[in-house]
Amino acid sequence: MDKILNQEKLRINKFLSKYGYCSRRVADELIKQNKVFINNHPATLGSIVNSYDKIYIKENSKLKEIESQVDFVYIAFNKPLGITSTTYRKDKSNIIDFINYPKRIFPIGRLDKNSHGLILLTNNGDIVNKILRSENNHEKEYLVRVNKEITEDFLSKMRSGIKILNQITKPCKIWKLNEFTFRIILTQGLNRQIRRMCESLDYKVSYLKRTRILNIKLGDLKIGKYRHLTNDELNKLFELIGI
Repeated sequence: MDKILNQEKLRINKFLSKYGYCSRRVADELIKQNKVFINNHPATLGSIVNSYDKIYIKENSKLKEIESQVDFVYIAFNKPLGITSTTYRKDKSNIIDFINYPKRIFPIGRLDKNSHGLILLTNNGDIVNKILRSENNHEKEYLVRVNKEITEDFLSKMRSGIKILNQITKPCKIWKLNEFTFRIILTQGLNRQIRRMCESLDYKVSYLKRTRILNIKLGDLKIGKYRHLTNDELNKLFELIGI
């Protein structure tokens, strides 16, 4: 195996995340299931690996070595309705099988099954938490249509914060486009946040599309298609997340 980060020591879950195998959470689950091995010995939660170790994952009763050098991939994908933002292959609507990319990749965050639009995927586990960390106030922009007329009171309450999931949402930017449609920019990612915010004000979302994450825009990317991020996009993205 190639040296790991010039002999830097890493926790086993960070190693598997960094080199594109899975997230740290999934890595911990695999460790609990005795599917992760270090030098042919079962790994434990918190195990440390270094440049001399060989890391294996048990797949279909066979051990597969995880290489420590990968070419990082960064993808913008226009997720269709009905596709689930999961790597769980038993879910027939999972995003990984739909894209069918030749390298192992995983989504950065989620976009619920009944919404479509921009989602980023990568095999670089290091950037995932940096993008998703809510305290960094990273912007995500959405186009939303609701079932009844948008009022100034609705906009004001959405803008100030709504109580959902036992907390008050962070203040956000929102503006009305027409009688039933608005744009909104969030800096947090609670589960089904926009839908829950609208429901709390007796509105129902009939259409939701994510159009931007940080500096990455959906643009005219067709539904169900993906593209690789440009060097300019990556440089700005890394600047924004502090890499």
